[in-house]
Amino acid sequence: MGEIIFARIDDRLIHGQVMTKWVKGYNCNSIFVIDDQLAKDEFMKNIYIMSASTANITLKILTVDDSIKLWEKDHYDGFKVILLFKNIKTVKDTIEKGLPIKKLNIGGIAKSVDRKFIIPTVSLNKEETESLLKLEENYGVEIFFQTVPESKRVGLDAALGVFNIKR
Repeated sequence: MGEIIFARIDDRLIHGQVMTKWVKGYNCNSIFVIDDQLAKDEFMKNIYIMSASTANITLKILTVDDSIKLWEKDHYDGFKVILLFKNIKTVKDTIEKGLPIKKLNIGGIAKSVDRKFIIPTVSLNKEETESLLKLEENYGVEIFFQTVPESKRVGLDAALGVFNIKR
């Protein structure tokens, strides 16, 4: 039986920090990218798969529904998995459909007009922050902001404070 080590939101998906810090630091043997749009883009899928092949890890790029089916089939069949997502909406959809994510690391979401920084690499808007709170309250997901394993781990309360959201 496999194991979901943790899930990470990083709008850049696979890059040096993910490959060298998180995968090795958590002794994982696989990364499953869950993104409906990317899973349908054969060209981009091949680029990601080729880039991961040199790191001796298994990389799968799955739709939300396929990730659920694969979990239900064999609990990821012996893989020690980091799940990667581009955004909060996809994580929320995946958890609501039944994937048992217990730890959610938010490591990289770019700044835009309606967003505020929580840590230097993560910016959120109020709606996203409220969605994270619901994931914590309704599904028991431990949510934390952290760029790399060596950096300070910041809890969800930091984001709630930025938007004056009460528990």
